[in-house]
Amino acid sequence: MAKRKPKSPIAGRWNILSMTGWDQEYLHVRGPAFIEFSPSHTGEFHFGYVQGQMECRNAEKHGKPAVEFTWEGADEMEPESGYGWAALEGDALVGVLAFEHGDESGFTAQRVEPRAKRTSRS
Repeated sequence: MAKRKPKSPIAGRWNILSMTGWDQEYLHVRGPAFIEFSPSHTGEFHFGYVQGQMECRNAEKHGKPAVEFTWEGADEMEPESGYGWAALEGDALVGVLAFEHGDESGFTAQRVEPRAKRTSRS
């Protein structure tokens, strides 16, 4: 039987607060910038005119929980691909997103809090 991969403490949706390669106006030009990691070790991100689908694996950076990933997607509707990583730094997620043979940018993100579950009144 295949061994089950442990859930990553990074799983979930994160709002990208800043990137070293792009300014705030560009980050949010088409909606809030985000990066999301699913428990099934896939994910997606969007910032500016860039979007991508990721394949992820759990990792460790400087003794902290991390994720490494490769991605495929588009930048202004042109096919793109690349790689990156993200690691927990306290309550923040910090990492790098790189384009294959191109730009590389650091980023900082904050976890999106899950919506409170509604309780039914009986």
